[in-house]
Amino acid sequence: MQGRRLTASRALVRDVRLLGRLLCEAIEASDGKEAREIVEQVRTLSIAGRRKTSPRLNEKLAPFCADMPPRTLKRVIRAFSQFSQLMNIAEDAHQARVQRSGIADGEPAMPGTIARSLSVLAAAGVEAEAIRKLLVEAVVSPVFTAHPTEVRRKSVIDIEQQLAQCLSRLEQAGLTAQETDRYQADLERATTTLWQTNSLRGRRLQVVDEILNGLSYYDSTIFRVIPEVYEGLENQLRGSPWRFAQDALPPFLRMGSWIGGDRDGNPFVNGETLREALRLQSERVFSFYLGELHSLGAELSLDDRYVKVSQKLQRLATDSPDRSEQRRHEPYRLAISGMYARLAATARKFGSTELVREPVAAAPCYLSPAEFAEDTATIGKSLIANGAGKIAAGKLRSLQRAVDVFGFHLVSLDLRQNSEVHQRVVHELFEKVRPGTGYEALAESDKIHLLTEELRSSQLLVTSLKTYSAETMSELSVLREAAEAHKRYGRASIPNYIISKAGSPSDLLEVMVLFREVGLFRPDEPEAASVNIIPLFETISDLRSSHDVMQTVLAIEAYRTYQGALGGKQEIMLGYSDSNKDGGYLTSGWELYKAEMAFIQLFDREGIRLSLFHGRGGSVGRGGGPSYEAITALPAGAVAGSIRLTEQGEVIAAKYSNPALGRRNLELLIAATLEASLLPSDAQEPDPEFLHAMEELSGLAFGAYRSLVYETEGFERFFWEATIIGEIAKLNIGSRPASRSSSRRIEDLRAIPWVFGWSQSRIMLPGWFGFGSAVEQWLTGHPDGLPTLQRMHRDWSFFQTLIANMEMVLAKTNMAIAARYVNLTPDAPAHEKIFARIKDEWEATTAALLGITDQASLLENNPALKQSIHHRFPCLDPLNHMQIDLLRRHRAGERDQDTEEALHLTINGIAAGLRNSG
Repeated sequence: MQGRRLTASRALVRDVRLLGRLLCEAIEASDGKEAREIVEQVRTLSIAGRRKTSPRLNEKLAPFCADMPPRTLKRVIRAFSQFSQLMNIAEDAHQARVQRSGIADGEPAMPGTIARSLSVLAAAGVEAEAIRKLLVEAVVSPVFTAHPTEVRRKSVIDIEQQLAQCLSRLEQAGLTAQETDRYQADLERATTTLWQTNSLRGRRLQVVDEILNGLSYYDSTIFRVIPEVYEGLENQLRGSPWRFAQDALPPFLRMGSWIGGDRDGNPFVNGETLREALRLQSERVFSFYLGELHSLGAELSLDDRYVKVSQKLQRLATDSPDRSEQRRHEPYRLAISGMYARLAATARKFGSTELVREPVAAAPCYLSPAEFAEDTATIGKSLIANGAGKIAAGKLRSLQRAVDVFGFHLVSLDLRQNSEVHQRVVHELFEKVRPGTGYEALAESDKIHLLTEELRSSQLLVTSLKTYSAETMSELSVLREAAEAHKRYGRASIPNYIISKAGSPSDLLEVMVLFREVGLFRPDEPEAASVNIIPLFETISDLRSSHDVMQTVLAIEAYRTYQGALGGKQEIMLGYSDSNKDGGYLTSGWELYKAEMAFIQLFDREGIRLSLFHGRGGSVGRGGGPSYEAITALPAGAVAGSIRLTEQGEVIAAKYSNPALGRRNLELLIAATLEASLLPSDAQEPDPEFLHAMEELSGLAFGAYRSLVYETEGFERFFWEATIIGEIAKLNIGSRPASRSSSRRIEDLRAIPWVFGWSQSRIMLPGWFGFGSAVEQWLTGHPDGLPTLQRMHRDWSFFQTLIANMEMVLAKTNMAIAARYVNLTPDAPAHEKIFARIKDEWEATTAALLGITDQASLLENNPALKQSIHHRFPCLDPLNHMQIDLLRRHRAGERDQDTEEALHLTINGIAAGLRNSG
């Protein structure tokens, strides 16, 4: 096994060198030999500086970069940005290679694979019936969001996908010399195209651009991968020891999206964008189905002179509008031709404007996905009954799985809005019909009383005789579009409504009132409830009060009836981003864990099924990190067959840019869900001593974090001047503004640019600050406490995951580079004092982590990540030095196009190099 690991490692190095060489050749061919030599000189200086083999060379890197004219600087920045992204491609290919080789060589399956999880469950004595029962009610759903952390253009992402495909082809066994040469030439062409393509967007993304970007991953990955994942799990469960008899699993794995439905702080999302999002989603899935039907028709050339068919299949063939004499004896093709015609008519009904292939004739629409699924089932049953079961198990079975999962809506779109908006809208509605109600100023108990009384009545507050504010009209427009979507696409099209900044029971009741106004809820027909109301608890104070909020709201008859009509299941969303910005890394993680434990106990007492939705970002400071470890580290009972989590920004590309990555990540989610749900709970229960220690550590870390971020005079100015946050706000990244208001207050800044700014300056503060001083103070009061912390790390998966993620962030920080950003600030002496506190805390945190993990250096126990940093940081460090110099020029008034573009290119490049920027 050791030999194979070495071989795999050498293969990664080979790929990195190959891609780097091809990029250098593309640079020379396009820009000349001098351009390539400058790039290679910068890389040489950077490598020497990181190895510290030549201090003189290290000192020359920053001034060497600073002396370049902007046009030259742009070339060098683009080169190192693309080096970083090519390394990402090589590492992704390496991960796929390791996964394949482990399974192929008969080694134990990798953690996070379905095969390994099933082995673990079998060893723990979990029976087949427990798995079957779980999967019937299970929900596993990654939810794509359009938060502005994906800094690359769609065109660049497409080229990078081509590069990954070329690299994958070169990995195939048994290639001839001609095939190798052809794939090598494809790789060279793609690399040249990448170099000669502009990586900057010319304008800020619009919401429709974000919708299309999200949908592009369905074509490249998800349409193909989801049926494969189901097939793989079904095959595993049919084998020993499970012996599952059922043919197909229920569609528990589904994709979700916020893109086009998330209005929180985004004024550009409205009823019109929601309608367009639904149309584009539907158009995409119909295009896929029509393509699959066409391909299936080409495959099913079976002749009824040689094979029998079922009566239902014969009826489909007879009813087909296809009258081709050539297909007279090909009933399957006739049936599929008729299905294609019906599906094409359905697609047009749902708004598709163009079809790749026209049907043979007009035909009636399908009334529902179930009707289409029934026809595909007719084909499958006829094939199986007449000796062609193996054919039925191929392309047709994949199409059947896809219809089960995607329906005619493709992806479930969540709606989200801030509770403050709901409050203002409800206040206005009351004032229009009952002037002087003063809803916003009421005490919480009075709000609850007023809302519960209102929910007993079917009389609407909205009347055509009144005029309403633009905000109220926009909110009602969105909800009316949602009600229309249910009629058009079915309830699965918009199943959930997220309430941001939820902090009181009235926040949930207000949404019920708004639902009533548009027909999504009817007091006289409570069983007709159609949308899950999901509170999102984000700040530390909201997390701490979340148990009481839910306990109160579940005691309200109107809400409990509504929730019961939706299956007696309540979903709660947990905000990792804002809780971190509010209370720091350690306290955020701990308060989330405690809230989960409290919910588990509450919902168990109430007899309600709990489902948790994890609002995780790409960076550790926003809940990022490996998904498998994060899920299996949750408290016992927190999963119970149901997990939803957000996939944001650049993380979507990192996980779903090609089929191998997509399948791996979906299997990770399923495997983690199975283990977290079915393993004996006593294996997950933490030692009470650990809980007590975490409570104390969290309190100390919270004090240290709040003292710096919210109580230090000048800190707000330090953040805006010692990071690139001001320039990030102007970058054409996403449609959403960087702040919730025009102020520069930390409280008003969105968590995404907060983390993004710290990442760019290599301080990475949201992912570690407060831990070191907390451990120091705790050990002062517990002189013999280090072994306890070490046991927590060894025996408690929650603490182990928290430490591992923090270690990754610490390894990506660079205080020497960060100091150069601080020197940019006009008030350097005051800012240096703040930076000194940050640096001291970084050193204390690093020392504490090494003591707990018993390591001499960071990542000693994670050689794969250590190797990744070794490869990529010589390309990343020069980008920081060039960004610092460009910031200096920009802030001094140099606002020419070359300087602006070069600065934005550094932001792209650093984000690519770090891989989890926001």
